Amino acid sequence: PSQVPGIEVYAPLPPEEQAPEATTFRCPQCAGVIAYSAGDRQLACPYCGYKQEVGAPRVGLSAERFEFTLETLGSSEKGWGTERQEIHCQSCQAIYTQGGGELSTTCPFCGSHRVAGQAALHEHIRPGYLIPFVVDAERCRAEARAWLSRGWMHPPALRRTGAVDRFTGLYLPFWVFDARIEAQWKAEVGYEREERRYRDGEWETETVIDWRWESGHVRHPVDHLLVYGTETVSTTLLERLYPYDLQALTAYDPAYLAGWQAQAYDMQLQEAWDVGKGRSREQARQACRADIPSAHVRNFSMTAEFEDERWRYVLLPVYLATYGYRGKTYQLMVNGQTGALAGYKPVD
Repeated sequence: PSQVPGIEVYAPLPPEEQAPEATTFRCPQCAGVIAYSAGDRQLACPYCGYKQEVGAPRVGLSAERFEFTLETLGSSEKGWGTERQEIHCQSCQAIYTQGGGELSTTCPFCGSHRVAGQAALHEHIRPGYLIPFVVDAERCRAEARAWLSRGWMHPPALRRTGAVDRFTGLYLPFWVFDARIEAQWKAEVGYEREERRYRDGEWETETVIDWRWESGHVRHPVDHLLVYGTETVSTTLLERLYPYDLQALTAYDPAYLAGWQAQAYDMQLQEAWDVGKGRSREQARQACRADIPSAHVRNFSMTAEFEDERWRYVLLPVYLATYGYRGKTYQLMVNGQTGALAGYKPVD
């Protein structure tokens, strides 16, 4: 807008944002849609048996970490790098994506059939790294059947349920944070000593606590702190699947998503780091308490300064299954890397 009457000011049009070029995975032999196979750990065609390696390098903990700068966020690639469809569940409001051309009739989060699809947008930061699926669906089913049959407090009918035969593999979004905390603590620390007193004609020994003010300094590292990038899945169940071996982090390649569902984050980077800082401060507080050489502490206070803050955006593999029992829905989750299982089941 011009600040001078009668004068018009012109500026160049901003450049149009180009959506990243999408890749469609087709078999070079039969032109069928190929998918990443967890068992083979490569792309595989279910029609003619063709197999193809994924060329993404395994980087592990040497995966690049990024600073909290606008330049870093602005230069990050957007979208999935492959044709995908965004699915909206009308029951639980979950949003996830699947490969273009695939059909979906059931929400993996709540088991509802009321889903609607549209083309996936390219507004999210592209994941930098992921851990590919290693556990296959057959192992998930075997682990789930064994888990449902354990425990004498649960209905015997759970052993015969067929719902756990339908596991859905899903890449979930995680922010991974690293930092260093310089924490200063101050508190009244009590030290026990024994004191002999003559009372009612007898000598007695009693414990006396001497209090004095003390302070200290703790340097606490924050290494590979995981913050789930959305609220669709129960974080209580997710944390039961930890740990993930981040030594297996691999550079992101859309080929790993071929035939699998994936979620984009809806918790922005700064919001996720606020959650991570809250957890990190609690860890630093515990480290400061452990630095105090006494169990008697009062009037404790701590200041924490964060340094060398870094982040990564990664996808981690999870299998989901939902099953119903007497009108209620229960969820099972399996770590797609280690096979660890967590879930809910009814009590008889």
